[in-house]
Amino acid sequence: MRLIVGVIVVFACVFGGYMAMGGHIEVLWQPFEFVIILGAAIGAFIIGNTAPVLKAVPSMLLTLVKGPKYKRAAYVELLAMQYAMYKFVRQKGLLEFEKHIEDPHESTLFNAFPTFAANHHAVEFVCDYMRMVTMGADNVYQISDLMDEELETHHQEQERVVAAMQSIADGTPALGIVAAVLGVIKTMGAITEPPEVLGHLIGGALVGTFFGVFVAYGFFGPMAQSLKSIFEAESKYFQSLKAGLLAHIGGQPPVMAVEFARKALMSDVRPTYSEVEAATSEVPANI
Repeated sequence: MRLIVGVIVVFACVFGGYMAMGGHIEVLWQPFEFVIILGAAIGAFIIGNTAPVLKAVPSMLLTLVKGPKYKRAAYVELLAMQYAMYKFVRQKGLLEFEKHIEDPHESTLFNAFPTFAANHHAVEFVCDYMRMVTMGADNVYQISDLMDEELETHHQEQERVVAAMQSIADGTPALGIVAAVLGVIKTMGAITEPPEVLGHLIGGALVGTFFGVFVAYGFFGPMAQSLKSIFEAESKYFQSLKAGLLAHIGGQPPVMAVEFARKALMSDVRPTYSEVEAATSEVPANI
């Protein structure tokens, strides 16, 4: 919804303002200029990025349309899941918890929290580090460093997608100039035509410059910034897991480990202590 509203505002202000000052909208319809600019941008995008980044384009566009995948309720669920897990380990021990780690898709504990269970990377993150704990790892600082390395790698993978989108934003103004120069070359071939014809050709050539700058700063640049903001917000999901896991490994009781995890979240999605308390009180006792 946010993306649609933004697109409408950009189009309404730019083209509405142009028409309000007496401009003729049909002059801006120069399809071959658009083909030159957008086609070259797509080609450059393919040249400049690796196969994994290119494969991520559909999901990138879906992310822009849908926005952040985690809402406030997802974070409440995440904290409740952590409470249930830490409480389970405290009461029944690590050996009993191993069955949930080894087959997380069939885990009654994880499946009691559907948003978390559907997040393959988050489930894998929890299982990997809890498995290390069952094997005897108990140095909080070493585990923290390893978590940082893994999360940094995940962040870099997302950053490649953002950089790819930003490269389009950076390149399209120059490609607009290319289209404009080609339009001028075409115009020079008709230099003997009357001023009315030359004016139309020159105007068409300048549309290339306009369109390149328009899509760069009106769409591609904001899209890159939106992706960056979404990925940064979503990274807090894993930062919360990290904080909770480290507190648990360090010997904190479940309530305190969850509080550590809660404090790692951004204020706009961070549940209150009362909300977390209500969610943890509803955790089934027989999972």
